[in-house]
Amino acid sequence: MMDKRRQTNREPASGLEERVVFVNRCAKVVKGGRRFSFSALMVVGDRKGHVGFALGKANEVADAIRKGTEQAGRNMIAVTMKDHTIPHEVVGRYEAARVLLKPASPGTGVIAGGGARAVLELSGIRDILAKSLGARNACNVVKATMQGLEQLRSREEIQALRATEA
Repeated sequence: MMDKRRQTNREPASGLEERVVFVNRCAKVVKGGRRFSFSALMVVGDRKGHVGFALGKANEVADAIRKGTEQAGRNMIAVTMKDHTIPHEVVGRYEAARVLLKPASPGTGVIAGGGARAVLELSGIRDILAKSLGARNACNVVKATMQGLEQLRSREEIQALRATEA
């Protein structure tokens, strides 16, 4: 049986690093038997504050990975960081999945599991504590982690927002 959560690192030509978080096999029953198709959940990042994800679908695993990588490169977001951690605690939510992200002291490393670890490592964050709460679905955990990273604001951004409101 193929391990669905295998994680492989490959280096694309554009300087981005990619990681396969999850590969799913889907079977369609047709007249001659079963026809298989695959979906691959890909996370792409430059380890300098930019990360993206996508789900590539194709009849071959390699094609699904390639499609997912291309799409993830187009869906990248910028991550607000303070030194090599995040500026404040945040909870990312997507459907039933919740991911708690906490800043950590230097030297802690990335303490996270599964899809959240892939997103955090490829974004360039080196010290963080993360806990997945709720759903275990890899796709939803990745989306919740990304949603949490999008919520992050630096002190300067918050001060600028409050200055315009006053």
